[in-house]
Amino acid sequence: QVQLAESGGGLVQAGGSLRLSCVGSGRTFSDYHMGWFRQAPGKERGFVAAISWTGGITYYTDSVKGRFTISRDNAKSTVYLQMNSLKPEDTAVYYCAAKTGSLGARFPPRDFGSWGQGTQVTVSS
Repeated sequence: QVQLAESGGGLVQAGGSLRLSCVGSGRTFSDYHMGWFRQAPGKERGFVAAISWTGGITYYTDSVKGRFTISRDNAKSTVYLQMNSLKPEDTAVYYCAAKTGSLGARFPPRDFGSWGQGTQVTVSS
């Protein structure tokens, strides 16, 4: 399994921006489709965005469309999540995750075999 490490979280005011990064190691990063998930206190971990191994296909949950952008740089073994126009409801621990095989229209966390440790994003009102 690929090892993943997120960074870039922090405290930001509503309307602000953050860019999360997730670096992979130990395996060939470009073999994996990548996803971002988030988990707020008392809630289940939920899908945010995903990107195919080539970077050519992206998916987003409806609540972040037009505000968040997922991208990847396979030469750097890194996937990014650019988050703009942040809202208090975006507050959560954000996790990156990796999966092999197909990348379909549904993204249950159980389909992703490798996970990072998470990075906290807090958006103040």
